[in-house]
Amino acid sequence: MTTTLLAAQAAQGGSSMSFIIMMIALFAIMYFFMIRPQQKKQKEIQKFQNSIAEGTSVVTGGGIYGTVKKIDLAANIVEIEIAKGVIIRVDKNYIFKDPASSQLTK
Repeated sequence: MTTTLLAAQAAQGGSSMSFIIMMIALFAIMYFFMIRPQQKKQKEIQKFQNSIAEGTSVVTGGGIYGTVKKIDLAANIVEIEIAKGVIIRVDKNYIFKDPASSQLTK
Protein backbone atom coordinates (compact mmCIF):
# COMPACT_ATOMS: atom_id res chain seq x y z
CA MET A 1 0.00 0.00 0.00
CA THR A 2 2.85 2.34 0.76
CA THR A 3 4.42 1.72 -2.63
CA THR A 4 1.21 2.61 -4.47
CA LEU A 5 0.95 5.80 -2.44
CA LEU A 6 4.57 6.71 -3.26
CA ALA A 7 4.01 5.87 -6.93
CA ALA A 8 0.94 8.12 -7.03
CA GLN A 9 2.86 11.00 -5.44
CA ALA A 10 5.73 10.56 -7.90
CA ALA A 11 3.29 10.64 -10.83
CA GLN A 12 1.75 13.86 -9.56
CA GLY A 13 5.18 15.47 -9.14
CA GLY A 14 6.06 14.67 -12.73
CA SER A 15 2.84 16.15 -14.07
CA SER A 16 3.35 19.39 -12.16
CA MET A 17 6.87 19.70 -13.55
CA SER A 18 5.62 19.14 -17.10
CA PHE A 19 2.88 21.72 -16.48
CA ILE A 20 5.49 24.30 -15.40
CA ILE A 21 7.61 23.56 -18.47
CA MET A 22 4.55 23.83 -20.71
CA MET A 23 3.61 27.21 -19.17
CA ILE A 24 7.15 28.53 -19.66
CA ALA A 25 7.10 27.35 -23.29
CA LEU A 26 3.72 29.00 -23.82
CA PHE A 27 4.96 32.30 -22.40
CA ALA A 28 8.08 32.13 -24.59
CA ILE A 29 5.96 31.57 -27.70
CA MET A 30 3.67 34.48 -26.77
CA TYR A 31 6.68 36.73 -26.17
CA PHE A 32 8.35 35.99 -29.51
CA PHE A 33 5.18 36.09 -31.62
CA MET A 34 3.16 38.84 -29.91
CA ILE A 35 5.00 41.01 -27.40
CA ARG A 36 8.38 41.44 -29.09
CA PRO A 37 7.01 42.46 -32.54
CA GLN A 38 4.68 44.99 -30.89
CA GLN A 39 7.59 46.50 -28.96
CA LYS A 40 9.62 46.77 -32.17
CA LYS A 41 6.70 48.48 -33.91
CA GLN A 42 6.31 50.96 -31.01
CA LYS A 43 10.03 51.81 -31.17
CA GLU A 44 9.75 52.39 -34.94
CA ILE A 45 6.76 54.73 -34.45
CA GLN A 46 8.57 56.61 -31.66
CA LYS A 47 11.65 56.98 -33.88
CA PHE A 48 9.49 58.39 -36.70
CA GLN A 49 7.71 60.81 -34.35
CA ASN A 50 11.06 62.14 -33.14
CA SER A 51 12.34 62.59 -36.71
CA ILE A 52 9.32 64.47 -38.09
CA ALA A 53 10.31 67.53 -40.10
CA GLU A 54 8.36 70.17 -41.98
CA GLY A 55 7.10 68.84 -45.31
CA THR A 56 6.79 65.24 -44.13
CA SER A 57 3.65 63.36 -45.25
CA VAL A 58 1.89 61.85 -42.24
CA VAL A 59 -1.35 60.24 -41.14
CA THR A 60 -2.91 60.99 -37.76
CA GLY A 61 -4.33 58.48 -35.32
CA GLY A 62 -7.79 59.44 -36.57
CA GLY A 63 -6.89 58.61 -40.17
CA ILE A 64 -6.38 62.16 -41.48
CA TYR A 65 -3.65 62.46 -44.12
CA GLY A 66 -1.63 65.63 -44.46
CA THR A 67 1.71 67.39 -44.62
CA VAL A 68 3.56 68.79 -41.62
CA LYS A 69 3.75 72.60 -41.75
CA LYS A 70 5.01 73.56 -38.27
CA ILE A 71 6.34 71.73 -35.20
CA ASP A 72 6.13 73.11 -31.66
CA LEU A 73 8.44 70.91 -29.57
CA ALA A 74 7.73 72.81 -26.35
CA ALA A 75 3.98 72.11 -26.51
CA ASN A 76 4.45 68.77 -28.36
CA ILE A 77 2.02 69.95 -31.07
CA VAL A 78 2.33 69.60 -34.84
CA GLU A 79 0.40 71.69 -37.36
CA ILE A 80 -0.68 69.65 -40.38
CA GLU A 81 -2.06 70.96 -43.66
CA ILE A 82 -4.81 68.59 -44.79
CA ALA A 83 -6.00 70.70 -47.75
CA LYS A 84 -4.89 73.99 -49.29
CA GLY A 85 -5.19 76.55 -46.51
CA VAL A 86 -6.68 74.07 -44.00
CA ILE A 87 -4.31 73.54 -41.08
CA ILE A 88 -5.08 71.45 -38.00
CA ARG A 89 -3.16 71.12 -34.75
CA VAL A 90 -2.44 67.57 -33.58
CA ASP A 91 -0.58 66.16 -30.59
CA LYS A 92 2.75 64.77 -31.80
CA ASN A 93 2.05 61.37 -30.20
CA TYR A 94 -0.93 60.82 -32.53
CA ILE A 95 1.04 61.13 -35.77
CA PHE A 96 2.11 58.07 -37.71
CA LYS A 97 4.01 57.43 -40.91
CA ASP A 98 2.05 57.84 -44.12
CA PRO A 99 1.53 54.30 -45.45
CA ALA A 100 1.47 55.51 -49.08
CA SER A 101 4.92 57.12 -48.79
CA SER A 102 6.42 54.11 -46.98
CA GLN A 103 5.29 51.76 -49.79
CA LEU A 104 7.01 53.90 -52.38
CA THR A 105 10.40 53.57 -50.68
CA LYS A 106 10.34 49.74 -50.50
